[in-house]
Amino acid sequence: MEDEVILNKNIKATLFAKIKKAILLWLRLTNIPVVKVYHGYGNAEKIVVLGHVFSLSPLPRNRYRSGFGRNVFALLRSFLVVPVKDATVSTVWNGKIYTTTTAHDGFFRLECYVFFPVPPGIHEVVVNFLQANNVTVKGTGWIVVPHQDQLAFVSDIDDTFLVSHSANFIKKLYALFTKNAHTRKPFDGVVKHYQLLAAAQVKSDGANPFFYVSNSEWNLYDFIKEFCRKNNLPEGVYLLKQLKPFTKILSTGSAKHNNKFMRIARIIESYPSHRFVLFGDDSQMDPVIYASIVDHFADRVVAVYLRHVYDKNTHNVNELIEKIEAKGVPVCHFEHSKDAIEHSHRIGLLVGDIETITSQLEKISIV
Repeated sequence: MEDEVILNKNIKATLFAKIKKAILLWLRLTNIPVVKVYHGYGNAEKIVVLGHVFSLSPLPRNRYRSGFGRNVFALLRSFLVVPVKDATVSTVWNGKIYTTTTAHDGFFRLECYVFFPVPPGIHEVVVNFLQANNVTVKGTGWIVVPHQDQLAFVSDIDDTFLVSHSANFIKKLYALFTKNAHTRKPFDGVVKHYQLLAAAQVKSDGANPFFYVSNSEWNLYDFIKEFCRKNNLPEGVYLLKQLKPFTKILSTGSAKHNNKFMRIARIIESYPSHRFVLFGDDSQMDPVIYASIVDHFADRVVAVYLRHVYDKNTHNVNELIEKIEAKGVPVCHFEHSKDAIEHSHRIGLLVGDIETITSQLEKISIV
């Protein structure tokens, strides 16, 4: 009798496991632990590795077919994640092990101080997560170490190069839910501008670094990265906002901007020999944040670019522009990227005629 009860329990457990597996497969989710490693950055003395540990996460999207249902489903899946808090993660760099634990949302930030200078370029990193059953889960990513004395670019994403309608809640949700990384559009001319800047004044074989600092959540990392790849934007380091649970999906992109300043300041402080150019828009808080950045790093900021997408903010934005320019930093408040490109020529960011500069793009890897 006891053997029969145990047998029935095993049958039920097996059946439940099969049903659960089938549901997860249908939803294109996995409950196999995942270490997701994002693009990180470093200098000669330190590398920074960022990522999450998940016990439930979406499988990578392989096809980008149009259709309302498919796009809604894909977006919803990016918020169906279960983070692993207090997980111990580690990486090995130059023979030394660096360890940290994940926060309550599964996020980790590994800072590795190195004994030997890290050469410029892209370097692979592997992050290990040792589970309670002593099985190790590995995640692979890369970090970029820019060449010395290059230009560096910090860019917002929504309504700076990605048409997002951030100031209009209905339009924003419509774009988010009905389109995907292959059907969303960049502003006209912005890709060409960013490509030209990535190659501007480059004296080595590495492009100028781009740091995409956004109010979008880490849930949208794959979408943003694929959008940039699809549209040939310079690949770079993405520094996004804290992961959001499924219950807060309608408030995506609307969190406070209070730590965006800190994310940008960290980047600038990491590269004391680099000059920075800031890109944003006037729909939300970019003008305020960039004015504060210029207050703290006026001698490091070459120029500020603000895309004009929101008329109601014009008076406040103009006051902030005057404040930035009073520090000796030129500002371009523009509607069309063509005007921004012309401004970049005028202030010397882009040297030579546009045809010559464009031809140089084929010789330089945009990373």
